[in-house]
Amino acid sequence: MAYVIGIDIGGTFTDAFVADESGKVAGTKTPSTPPDFSEGFLTVLDELAATLGVGTGALLADTHYIVHGTTSTLNALVTGDVATVGFLTTRGHADSIAIMNLEGRYAGLGADQVQDMVRTDKPKPLVPPELVRELDERIDHKGAVIVELDEEGTRMAIRELVSAGAQAIAVSLLWSFRNPAHEQRVGELVVEEAPGAYVALSSDVSPRIREYARSATTIMNTQVGPRLRDYLRPLEVELRSRGFQGSLLVMQGSGGCVDSSDAPSRAITTIGSVLTGGVVGCTRLAAELGHRNVISTDMGGTTFLAGLVVDGEPVSTTSTVLNQYQLNVPMVDVRTIGAGGGAIAWVDNGGNLHVGPRSAGARPGPACYGDGGTEPTVTDVDLLLGIVNPDNFLGGRKQLSKELAAEAVRMHIAEPLGLSVDDACAAIYAIQNAQTADLVRKVVVTSGHDPRDFVLYAYGGAGPMHCVSYAADLEVSEVIVPLGPTAAVFSAYGLAASDIVLTVELSSPTNFPPEPAEFNGAFFQLRAELEDRLAAQRLRFADVEYRSEADLRYTMQLAEVATPVPTGDLDAAGLDGVGTAFGQRYEQLYGKGSGFAEAGLQLITYRTQAVGVLPIRPKLGEVGRSEGDAQPTSRRRVFLDARRGWQEADIYDYRVLAAGHELKGPAVVEAPTTTVALPEGSVGRVDRLGNLVIRYTQA
Repeated sequence: MAYVIGIDIGGTFTDAFVADESGKVAGTKTPSTPPDFSEGFLTVLDELAATLGVGTGALLADTHYIVHGTTSTLNALVTGDVATVGFLTTRGHADSIAIMNLEGRYAGLGADQVQDMVRTDKPKPLVPPELVRELDERIDHKGAVIVELDEEGTRMAIRELVSAGAQAIAVSLLWSFRNPAHEQRVGELVVEEAPGAYVALSSDVSPRIREYARSATTIMNTQVGPRLRDYLRPLEVELRSRGFQGSLLVMQGSGGCVDSSDAPSRAITTIGSVLTGGVVGCTRLAAELGHRNVISTDMGGTTFLAGLVVDGEPVSTTSTVLNQYQLNVPMVDVRTIGAGGGAIAWVDNGGNLHVGPRSAGARPGPACYGDGGTEPTVTDVDLLLGIVNPDNFLGGRKQLSKELAAEAVRMHIAEPLGLSVDDACAAIYAIQNAQTADLVRKVVVTSGHDPRDFVLYAYGGAGPMHCVSYAADLEVSEVIVPLGPTAAVFSAYGLAASDIVLTVELSSPTNFPPEPAEFNGAFFQLRAELEDRLAAQRLRFADVEYRSEADLRYTMQLAEVATPVPTGDLDAAGLDGVGTAFGQRYEQLYGKGSGFAEAGLQLITYRTQAVGVLPIRPKLGEVGRSEGDAQPTSRRRVFLDARRGWQEADIYDYRVLAAGHELKGPAVVEAPTTTVALPEGSVGRVDRLGNLVIRYTQA
């Protein structure tokens, strides 16, 4: 039997999903194991094998590939646990990463923070001045060599950086995306002068115009590349020792994966890997259910994530901001806040109640875990409000303590605010639902859409407990909770259902439209590069698909809009069609009439993506039809809506539900790895795949 496995490591739980060629699927989750997350990776494999009733060795021996969503790169950048990097750049440009195009103080911050001049500042320098060296060389904007590379001076600079403690070298020279010859030679000299040192070239990592962002992307890639390499190599060795003969693949922020041998050289592409698996899963499930527009919401233990699927495709972005640095990293556009089940509720010095962004994580976890946590979390509140069954957490594998949860809420929230424990829990629940709805609203509206035109998918261990509340706030009429084996491991399902995705790009600024031969030649060059990289993945593909786009802008503007480009060679009429598509997309983003065609257009960057379709894709089988009405297993007192307060609710065991069953709120559905809350006014129906389809009517 041939298996595919997806493993998603979050800050609190490690999720795993497995599927075989016959359509059999299973999922499980275990606590994550920081700081050594590979321990949780291996543990969840054992749990997965036990779920299937086979040995771990037998499971691994029959597994074609494992797709891994890893937090190692993102965590390293956020915590600063990165390699010490030396930076080589063109003489006169050492300060570009400190000047930051004047964006550093406000990049990635909200409007309220940007206006708070006293409390905002530039982030810590990516590379300290003592680890920066300038090189004598110069290439102009056309790619012509103006000053030859001083090789002896370069060798000396490399030796100085190594002596100063640099563990890896980042190279970003002026206009290298037009002519990479000098960077490539510098890379060769690094190998000669510092054998074994990790080296990254901007012409490989980010061949895009704008020096600061290109340099920042290359430096961050160099900071995490060695860490990712040192994480993956021993993990793969251990897997091989346990009988694994397939491919270990690593998820990227772009929504596809790469072979583990390829990932460290472009490590920066993996920073969003744990964020995108769920969006990929939504895309696959939406295609099965016939939904074109989907809001993807994932509430796990640490974070709440929101992304979009529009017209059947994930909404992506060509850049992102991390630690206030602008990065050239194409990725699925997923926004996140610290509002997961482990988000800690706290009261500030002014007596204001907050939820998150700090999280109890896997260790010590929420107070109700009994593992040493003493601060109240959303999970503690869900337990005290009757939503979570203390005997059913993780399918009954972990017993929760109401007493410890109540004590945490009493001490940290109720007494400081002069509230009862019940009222404090209700307030925390309301804040949690409001801030998750606010994030979703921002994601949808800033993309030029209306939430009411979408179906909302809710997953993750905590998502189904809150989804109807935040969906009602958004006026979304239909919510899908993927149940069955994907219930609380939906992101891991998305990993297993993903394909190889490689993206290459090249900046070549010119007025638009250029000559068709120039335009087509640029995409031909990118496609040839992708074909070489696909061959290096060491995989057999069922199909290969190519998608192209060009970043266009109105003349003299700074921001570009990624615009789809049809496949194949285009003539003048085809180029005019690309220009028209840009204008339509621009107005969708910024409002009707906001375009200014009279200014003319400029083309800045060409980009092509290759999708290597993997031969095994998980199939979600249909569940049996109901032969009667759904029968609750019990009733209990719950709090699901602040307007209605405490109510008696029907409790359903998901395992005995069947397609066609309808459940009316107030009700709670208990699945082995999650819980679904149905407030009064909502109706849930089990569909043919076992998902719970929820519709809500405002009272």
